[in-house]
Amino acid sequence: MTRATHPVGPLAAPRLRALAALPFVLALATYLLLLSLWSDRLPDTLATHFAVGDGGRADGFTGRTAFAVLGVGLLVGLGTGWTVLVRRAALWGAWSTAGLVGALCVLLLRANLDATDPAQVVSPLTGLALAAAAAAVFALVGWALASLVPADEPAARPGATEGPRLTLGASEVAGWSRATASRPLTVLSALALAAVPAGLLLAPWPGALFALLGLVIAVPGLALARVRVTVDRRGVTVRPSLVPRPRVRVPLDEVAGATVRELDTAAVLRDFGGWGYRVRADRTGVVLHTGETLVVRRGSGREFAVTVPDAATAAALLNTLAERHGRV
Repeated sequence: MTRATHPVGPLAAPRLRALAALPFVLALATYLLLLSLWSDRLPDTLATHFAVGDGGRADGFTGRTAFAVLGVGLLVGLGTGWTVLVRRAALWGAWSTAGLVGALCVLLLRANLDATDPAQVVSPLTGLALAAAAAAVFALVGWALASLVPADEPAARPGATEGPRLTLGASEVAGWSRATASRPLTVLSALALAAVPAGLLLAPWPGALFALLGLVIAVPGLALARVRVTVDRRGVTVRPSLVPRPRVRVPLDEVAGATVRELDTAAVLRDFGGWGYRVRADRTGVVLHTGETLVVRRGSGREFAVTVPDAATAAALLNTLAERHGRV
């Protein structure tokens, strides 16, 4: 059976978010410091896009103030997204992203130092290699720091479960599966995806930034906009409807009980802090809308919730399967 533990324990979640935000804070501080130190050596218009087939010669330009604002916005936006959504196993991704974006911003500043004509600025491909190297080094740091965030121990095999039951014969097997979706998230993700080609057409440098932001929003948004919830002998699994990964699974031997809860807007904001994939101190959840919600209590005492139609049947089947599994 595939095992999956909770992302982090209740005391580790703030530490994980702090470690995810740290590289973006460092990159932003370095970027702002260099902007200040080099302010007298930077032209009013910076070369910000370079032709690959022309020796790296500049072919796109951005005002210095606009470049500063866009750089800050990109680092803050990406940092906020990673801090909110990061999981322990993906901490290296937050550091890698900060290293890549921070290095590109700094290298662009350095390329424009003391330039009298931005059109003559050259940025060879070695700059991209340096940025990639910085991303790799940051990724290794993030991977090492993940060891500072303790993961939940696998729950002990539960005894009697609580909640409703679905009657099954001794030799009967059963499974349950339903899809659930969020229309607002679908629309938002589709708009963000549509902004990618539009951003690239606007201007080389700011357009590339907007395109990157669009992808950062659209890809996870579309993956989460419609998910399929399955209850079977493996436990409860939540995955995107169109692709098998990424997925969240609570194995059957970690299920201590399953119940149904009606979530209204106030409860969503109070208990989960909003919609989407949510990580809180004592619970996680895939909350796409209000209404009927399957709530699974782990043996560790933490909860996993997913809003899905016919949650009562899912809870009853899950309790029956978990109880049967515990007697094996």
